[in-house]
Amino acid sequence: MVDRQRSRYVGGSEGAPPPPPPGGYRGARRTAVTAGLPAGAPAAPATLTHTEPAIAEKRSANVLGLVAISVVVLFTLTLLLLMLAGGTDALYGVTMITLQLVVVGVVIAALATARGRMLGAIALAVTLLFNVATVGAMGALRAAAVHDYDGTKTEEQKHEQAYPGIRGTSSRDILDQRSLEQVQSDGDALMAEIRDRLTAEYGFSWVESGARDISPERNGYGGESMLKRYTSTVWTTAEPVRDNERKRAVMRTIDEVLRAHGMYDLYALNEPGSGISDDMVAKLYGSADPEQQHTWEWYSDAYPDPMLLYVTVYDLSKDRTGDLLAERRSYHEENGEPLEGVQLVIHARQLLGEGDRAEFEERLKEYPGF
Repeated sequence: MVDRQRSRYVGGSEGAPPPPPPGGYRGARRTAVTAGLPAGAPAAPATLTHTEPAIAEKRSANVLGLVAISVVVLFTLTLLLLMLAGGTDALYGVTMITLQLVVVGVVIAALATARGRMLGAIALAVTLLFNVATVGAMGALRAAAVHDYDGTKTEEQKHEQAYPGIRGTSSRDILDQRSLEQVQSDGDALMAEIRDRLTAEYGFSWVESGARDISPERNGYGGESMLKRYTSTVWTTAEPVRDNERKRAVMRTIDEVLRAHGMYDLYALNEPGSGISDDMVAKLYGSADPEQQHTWEWYSDAYPDPMLLYVTVYDLSKDRTGDLLAERRSYHEENGEPLEGVQLVIHARQLLGEGDRAEFEERLKEYPGF
């Protein structure tokens, strides 16, 4: 039994692999292993090894992949550092675009080799995520978000950016006009007097909504001015006013109060001849015909004084599309503002706070020609 089992392995050549072709397999050579054998001992059977050219080819391909990933990483870090330093314009320079082309060439070379293909693919993915175009766009968005354009401005432009006033506006006029605090106080007093008159003559009751808003003005040089923009709280009648003749009567009463305060009569923005095209009037107020409009908007000022009074009348009975109702409901849900009625609000721009006056005058000394 044992002899028969053994004969299966030491017998003929059935089942053995075919002998190599004459001269051996291509790309391999026979070498005798003699290390560690006694002197005079026969050499061990020859073994197959890769030729030196094949080894060199593999090494060079792998090195090319490493070079590609290294170049891409270095280039990406350079782009990100330029972006963080504010050099958005430099990203789009000839030098960076040329370097980007060189990087792309190295990546393509790595992809063309078998051993370097994996690292080349990784390098390509990084290049697609971080390149001149994408990092430049990121830098522009970052600069816009934080108003940080210093990386592309000269020292003169940076100086202008810090201007405390507003380009094209006389600093003398700003100092001579009413302060932010005075406009707040005078605006509150004006609206209180108007409310009292309208309550006495028309029986209105009033609802206050919203909050005062004070926000900085831009100075026209890419920076922030010391001057402020002001919007008062909003006062709206709890009762609707839907008769057009009654609306006009309300406006005449308000004009009487305005004249006593040295302001002009109300000017209708919603009527023909206001300087707004009929198409835009219809879009803003529901119709080009004031008799059919769901919104009337009037305003008054005492130019060059900065304070403006806006009077608006919302009339849902003339809202044919329901758009005004949806808009008014959003305001009502947000701050309790009545859906319709007569509304009063004060706006003013380019106001200097009383506490900022000394600093404003001091900083103006740095801008003698402005």
